[in-house]
Amino acid sequence: MEKESGMTFLCPRCQHEMRERSDERFRCAECQQDYRREPLCPDCGQPLQVLKACGAVDYFCPQEKALVSKKRVTFRCQPVLPDALP
Repeated sequence: MEKESGMTFLCPRCQHEMRERSDERFRCAECQQDYRREPLCPDCGQPLQVLKACGAVDYFCPQEKALVSKKRVTFRCQPVLPDALP
């Protein structure tokens, strides 16, 4: 798991604080690398499905076949390839 402080993420490569570019995306000014935030199940470590409706965000673990409380969700920063940027 990458380090995080609240919702401020540290770059996995250089440990500098990253700035949020948009919802779920961050950029390290030091490395010039973009990352996306990936939610993980705290029980099995697998990626979670994000369910958004009417302003609410919920998380579902397909492996465990259960909803996961957002208070328990852990996050990992995944590098974004340049051609995948919005």
